[in-house]
Amino acid sequence: MLPWLDQVSSRRAWTPNSTSPPAFRRSPEGVAAWWLKEELAMLGGPAQLYSNAINSVQNTLTNCRNMLSFPAAKHTVKTEGAGETSWCFSQLKGTVEEDVTEADIISTVDFNHDGELLATGDKGGRVVIFQREDLFDQQQQQQQQQQARGEYNVYSTFQSHEPEFDYLKSLEIEEKINKIKWLPRHNNAHFLLSTNDKTIKLWKVSERDRRWTGFNLKDDDGLIRENNSIQSLRIPHSTPMELMVEASPRRIFANAHTYHINSISVNSDVETYISADDLRINLWHLGITDQSFNIVDIKPANMEELTEVITAAEFHPKQCNLFVYSSSKGTIRLCDMRAAALCDQHARIFEEPEDPSNRSFFSEIISSISDVKFSHSGRYLISRDYLSVKVWDLHMDSTPVETFQVHEYLRSKLCSLYENDCIFDKFECVWNGNDSAIMTGSYNNFFRMFDRTSKRDLTLEASKENMKPLQVLKPRKVCTGTKRKKDEMSVDSLDFNRKILHTAWHPKENIIAVAATNNLYIFQEKPPS
Repeated sequence: MLPWLDQVSSRRAWTPNSTSPPAFRRSPEGVAAWWLKEELAMLGGPAQLYSNAINSVQNTLTNCRNMLSFPAAKHTVKTEGAGETSWCFSQLKGTVEEDVTEADIISTVDFNHDGELLATGDKGGRVVIFQREDLFDQQQQQQQQQQARGEYNVYSTFQSHEPEFDYLKSLEIEEKINKIKWLPRHNNAHFLLSTNDKTIKLWKVSERDRRWTGFNLKDDDGLIRENNSIQSLRIPHSTPMELMVEASPRRIFANAHTYHINSISVNSDVETYISADDLRINLWHLGITDQSFNIVDIKPANMEELTEVITAAEFHPKQCNLFVYSSSKGTIRLCDMRAAALCDQHARIFEEPEDPSNRSFFSEIISSISDVKFSHSGRYLISRDYLSVKVWDLHMDSTPVETFQVHEYLRSKLCSLYENDCIFDKFECVWNGNDSAIMTGSYNNFFRMFDRTSKRDLTLEASKENMKPLQVLKPRKVCTGTKRKKDEMSVDSLDFNRKILHTAWHPKENIIAVAATNNLYIFQEKPPS
């Protein structure tokens, strides 16, 4: 064995200094190699044994990394903080006409897990899926990278829900798509969940480029052939055909919610999911449509004693037993399904004490949480109320670790916002790929980005005036006083009919999708010149 390795291990721990080589910053193997070389040189170790020891250490560390599934030194997520990124226009989907049809208003937006597909749902019950173009030619790819990342084009469009009528309660059920959630891909097909107020559907989206022909009992058009016209036995065979994308409902989950469904979330085990309405949360198995388990029920025995409703719910991205749900009273409850079958008793409750100085008639309304999202790491939560976005650490439920004001300048306008019902708007919020930035919407087609590292914020506008390819978006500012600068906008001139409620962020790159009424804006990070 190596007699001096005992001496090496008994020496004090090595600490990096300014003379450390670049390998120190690249990988643990490089650190071990440099450290062992220095130690053996000081102790007079032979060169051959040094080489053997280096190979042994590097192999051991590499095996440990593979066994523990540590990420490689080069990260695949390329997103940066929002405050350090220059955003430019990429695409506009939808009509350019000013007349807006109610059925065309976008009601939800969601990227799939690798960001290659982008799905939107509208109030007409339609689901439109956009696919990112593949760039096969290297020269074309280099040219495209200088101009823009691959564009998203229509991949599939289908009618997910139809208007229905509940004859028992004499209620009309709208076809509006409330939520879309993608399932992780395991084969050539894609699967997604879509829901309206009452019914959830599991859709399979697949491609078909071949068809079967040469049948004996029917012709190529599908018509039945006469028995006396069959002269010989044919063997069916497949022939090429034009690529066709099919969307078919594989499961329909219905009749489980008395109230309107506001959110669905797929579990990390990819076997179950939850659906939440105003008072209950149900747990479903993706393969069972006629049975669900009620895991949260906040309905009081006397409805006159009702003080809060459920506004959003989501599963933990890594731990299949944990989920959270938010309420109209500004609280977030973390529940553990291992504790009890009915999760009426929460494991943690996240609630910020109200500031008495800001107490007003509208305090309860603006404190209602409209959306809650886990970070990709599962360590943090973001919640969106009417005026702010808050970041919560799962290990600290007493107060948020970060608070970002979205449009604090509207606090003086709450009375007029209450009269026109805008105070009840439900804004969504999203994380970027590496949880370093947050995005949410506002009025006048403004959307806000917050960099958690630099604490800088950015206000951008989704406007048809900025539709030139790769045109850099100029930051917008809202003036609250009487004197305003040239580039600033007065609070009184904001258009509250133009609002950004639904947004999505690409899971791996700086590409965002913003729904503005019946249009879908796609913005991207400005490519290097």
